[in-house]
Amino acid sequence: MSTMNTVGRPTAPNAVTSKPATLTGARGLLQDEHLIFESDGWGKTGVDLAEPKIDGSDLGDLVRRDPIGLPGLSEPETMRHYVRLSQKNHAIDLAIYPLGSCTMKHNPRLNEKMARLPGFSDIHPLQPQSTVQGALELMDALSHWLTTLTGMPAVALSPKAGAHGELCGLMAIRAAHEASGEHEARRKVLVPTSAHGTNPATAAFVGYSVVEVAQTDDGRVDVADLAAKLGPDVAAIMVTNPNTCGLFERDILEISRLTHEAGAYFYCDGANFNAIVGRVRPGDLGVDAMHINLHKTFSTPHGGGGPGAGPVVLSAALAPFAPAPWVVNTGDGFKLVEREEDEAAQAFGRLCAFQGQMGMYVRALSYMMSHGSDGLRQVAEDAVLNANYIKARLGDLMSAAFPDGPCMHEALFDDEWLKGTDITTLDFAKAMIDEGFHPMTMYFPLVVHGAMLIEPTETESKQELDRFIHAMRLLAEAAKAGDVDRFKGAPFHAPLKRLDETRAARSPILRWTAPEGTNIAAE
Repeated sequence: MSTMNTVGRPTAPNAVTSKPATLTGARGLLQDEHLIFESDGWGKTGVDLAEPKIDGSDLGDLVRRDPIGLPGLSEPETMRHYVRLSQKNHAIDLAIYPLGSCTMKHNPRLNEKMARLPGFSDIHPLQPQSTVQGALELMDALSHWLTTLTGMPAVALSPKAGAHGELCGLMAIRAAHEASGEHEARRKVLVPTSAHGTNPATAAFVGYSVVEVAQTDDGRVDVADLAAKLGPDVAAIMVTNPNTCGLFERDILEISRLTHEAGAYFYCDGANFNAIVGRVRPGDLGVDAMHINLHKTFSTPHGGGGPGAGPVVLSAALAPFAPAPWVVNTGDGFKLVEREEDEAAQAFGRLCAFQGQMGMYVRALSYMMSHGSDGLRQVAEDAVLNANYIKARLGDLMSAAFPDGPCMHEALFDDEWLKGTDITTLDFAKAMIDEGFHPMTMYFPLVVHGAMLIEPTETESKQELDRFIHAMRLLAEAAKAGDVDRFKGAPFHAPLKRLDETRAARSPILRWTAPEGTNIAAE
């Protein structure tokens, strides 16, 4: 017999009593698939090739003597292999992806169609500039949107990701201090305790020492501590706004004033620009440099089959030090400023070999133009609305880390509500997989004990949010009711079970070996 869950849908009975029935009727994906190296077909090929006319004798001792180490698969076998692998992964096209701080939002298919247009998808970075005027015009248009939305006069498009953008911003700051003769004196960067881990790592990579700035009890930068640590030895501060606790830094103007009075620059981590795009211009807040994750705010894929994009907007003080190349509209066409003898005399150099990731530029501009300025404003408003809806609907069962007042783009909970249950944040997150949901971000930010960081983004409907909230409430009620077995050892229904994370960290298996009983030799 089947049972009914609280939504009224039948729940399949369990053949093994150690696997508790799911609460929502959703089940983990059970299909199994071996690695492609472990597939059959070592003696066949999926394609018939003509016998080579050259015997390869001129290769000497470079001629291959052993099997190539790959199975031969037919087209159906190949398709099924990768489809089965895809079923092991959660995806934004499957359900809500509530990773806080990551902004896993829907990637409109219109963007993909535009990125595949001839003239964008098949151009080469070494083509003469006269043959890629359309691509350069698109880069110029994208630059205009980014500078307008941020209120900043200049942008470097070439950085390939957020951390790469941080590197760009700090190198521009370093170049500015070198130009003024202050670099040797200014060797510190101030970073709040709740910052993304890439912030202090980037500062150290550029050669700065990192000084931590305290956080107030309400989850924001401690302005008094910041003021005490600012001085003639500080090159920059790095502040995320809205911050990693999902809160707007209400003292942002004072932070900017104190920073500039000390002769330092204000680097803003723009990871959470999605929460304020169209509503707030960082340039108006006194920001000198900010990277923009195109995958977070402007819907490009995370990576997109290659490098991503993390453009950096710069203030007038830092604009002369932007890395080459950048696009200039000459009136007779578009050109790339690339060499020091051109307008790039003060540029700190280059961040990559060419001009950046054209596919990401096309997708981002498609998103901007399809939404318009009013639509982008609504993006921020809906993202904040959705996060506050989750915070309000779960606040009676789970403990909000900062309960007073609204949040911005993400709702942050701690593990206070789990005390006495013998269930950890990790246990709860793993049980979410059994209910068909990807876990939220766990244990981050570090300033909150047992953190559970949920970011629904603006692309989720109320129906999908309610489905997610329903599962979270059922799990929370089960945890408080003492149903410990549901959580310890979860996920029970996923293709792969919970691994021993301590053992995996201490004794990782870094090399694939052939299964016993096969003739496959590991390369």
